[in-house]
Amino acid sequence: MSDEPPPPPGPLKEATLRAVFEGEGIGLHTGRVSKVRVLPAPEGHGRVFRRVLNGVAHDVPAVWTNRRSRPLCTALQLGDGPLVRTVEHLLAALSAHQIDNALIEIEGEELPIFDGSAEPWCARIRDAGRVEQARDRRYLRVVKRVRHQAADKKQTAEPAPAFELRSGITLSNFGQMRWEGRIDAETFDRELAVSRSFGRMRWAIVGRIAGLFRREPMLRGASQNTIAALVGKSAIGGLRFPDEPVRHRALDVVGDLALAGLPIVGRIIAIRPGHDANFGLLKTLMTTPNAWEVVTYRADGTRKKAKD
Repeated sequence: MSDEPPPPPGPLKEATLRAVFEGEGIGLHTGRVSKVRVLPAPEGHGRVFRRVLNGVAHDVPAVWTNRRSRPLCTALQLGDGPLVRTVEHLLAALSAHQIDNALIEIEGEELPIFDGSAEPWCARIRDAGRVEQARDRRYLRVVKRVRHQAADKKQTAEPAPAFELRSGITLSNFGQMRWEGRIDAETFDRELAVSRSFGRMRWAIVGRIAGLFRREPMLRGASQNTIAALVGKSAIGGLRFPDEPVRHRALDVVGDLALAGLPIVGRIIAIRPGHDANFGLLKTLMTTPNAWEVVTYRADGTRKKAKD
């Protein structure tokens, strides 16, 4: 057996976008049109959302401490500042494409849902290009197994040489579905990015009514154009994969765990994942003593503790 270290789990240096890109469309929950502009940012900046209200810029770093619970999405808020809703698809695309630093300007409360997938974001990232920066890329390496369980939702993070994901769900008419793989740009684009948010249209009607009682926008933008509208064992217009629902849940896990603020080196096992369960695992990981360390890597795969 070789004693040589495994190769680095990803790039050695931080990266940002080579060019600006934009997107516009309705939000899944608000049903309102918003505009997004994603710009390059300096090393050490991280991924930061910016809303301008009454001439004042409100910046919200995409980190787990700023996460706010909202129905059927991931939202961010800093203090009592403005909310930014449904960030998970863009964060998944930026994370998988190894874009560490970006400023995300948004006109509106919620990011566009497009067709319900992350592919429109990935296409824009590919077109904009990626450029490496001078700073060593810092990784969050899982060193101790941690678990989070809520009812039948069981999430685990454990040591592994790269960011690996195993996801499983059980869905009426579909039965058990599983997906597993290493999360990198190629795998994400090929196997996860095009998978769409899904649901049965009657759920959207119930959700809209529930939102009225909760005074919270829910699924106002849901239609067969913005989600995979399930009918029996398929969807209106067909599924992009026979197991598209579990692939989309895996996509959401990638986006939700991007709130670690650093790329993860570890294996995630997500049984019946959802936004709250994904965050539960991330919070458990981040708050468990000695469960992780921040490291950088050398070209030969050896690692070293990162300097502050």
